Amino acid sequence: MPGRNHLAAELGVNHKTVKAALADLEREGLLEARGPGRKRSIRDVAAPQVARRVMVLAYERNDMQMDYLVKTIHRLQAEGHRAGFATKTLSDLGMDVNRVARFVAKTEADAWVVVAGPREILEWFATQALPAFALFGRASRISIASAAPGKANALMDLVDRLVGLGHRRIVMLAREDRRKPTIGGIELKYLARLEAHGIRTGPYNLPDWGNDPDALGQSLDSLFRHTPPTALILDDALIFPALVQHLARLGLSAPQHVSLACTDSSAAFEWCRPSVTHIAWNHSAVINRVAGWANKMSRGINDRRLTLIRSKLVPGGTIGPVPQV
Repeated sequence: MPGRNHLAAELGVNHKTVKAALADLEREGLLEARGPGRKRSIRDVAAPQVARRVMVLAYERNDMQMDYLVKTIHRLQAEGHRAGFATKTLSDLGMDVNRVARFVAKTEADAWVVVAGPREILEWFATQALPAFALFGRASRISIASAAPGKANALMDLVDRLVGLGHRRIVMLAREDRRKPTIGGIELKYLARLEAHGIRTGPYNLPDWGNDPDALGQSLDSLFRHTPPTALILDDALIFPALVQHLARLGLSAPQHVSLACTDSSAAFEWCRPSVTHIAWNHSAVINRVAGWANKMSRGINDRRLTLIRSKLVPGGTIGPVPQV
């Protein structure tokens, strides 16, 4: 078995995460320790793997075009599972746990991968007999297998840079499920970081808006009508082009009029000029984690670990000093 440091570098995760995973594999009898300084050996005692039907329940239709989700399905298929996107998404089902329950009941599947699930829905999946994996979403303190980028440190770095550039009117546009029924952990850390810089926070810094293009436009119009923000942070790469397009209609561009950053990553950002400031994370580590969970599940192993993927801030040309009025 490759060593801890080699695996951590290859998978893009913290070495402590690898250490814990290797210890789990030893307890399961799949690895055998051979003493200090010697690599573990792999035991050929795993139970036979049974192919499973794994359904990916996307957050919204656009997710079905996301490169890493498509690759996740291909990887599951390569591992011998029958995998694909469910015919409906969480958005199609209105983020309603009862509608999700009815849809799951009539869908042929042995396991589910839930993308960016709200807390109530993930809590429901955690109580079901069918194995489920929370890919992103509000899975903290829920007994469910999950993987998500650990973005907190990168986001704090972003806030510090913006404040260092003179920004005080900083606004984060977060999706509705990150704000309701309670504000998510990373959003709370963002607000606390602003407070630590002496910026009094409120609904202005984390505005309430709906979950569709019209609601986004109305929120932006309202923000720039009276006390325009000098920096905007968006939590979803999929709707970043819509943000830029709407700002252009208002005669605003980055970073001349407003600094822009995204807490997610997208291959499209590589084509943008100026380059987009964003938070990047290792997609392969997430794909590997889902595949590993599915393979364990197919051997009857109940894996409910939370895996945080290391993330980093990628500074770009969309942030700059506060515009001079």
